[in-house]
Amino acid sequence: MNYTLIYSNRAIKSLKQIPIEYSEKIMDGLDSLAGEADPKKHVKKIKGNHQPPFYSLRMGDYRVILTIIEDKMIIHVVEAGHRSKIYRNY
Repeated sequence: MNYTLIYSNRAIKSLKQIPIEYSEKIMDGLDSLAGEADPKKHVKKIKGNHQPPFYSLRMGDYRVILTIIEDKMIIHVVEAGHRSKIYRNY
């Protein structure tokens, strides 16, 4: 019962800009999140009235912005970046 990971173009671009050792850890973290029965236990909901809601996955000094669509078992990765800059658009 794994969730499917879908990456936006913005997420792919932002992951390429992160140093390779961190982006590999982020990818591993996303893979393990997709294997969880309830991935919402491991992420933090971002405040706001977004539909569907945005969540943040913490990976050291980096954050991954994502949405979780439970009925279709999809994790949509929106963007990744350093914690000092990532939340400006959300």
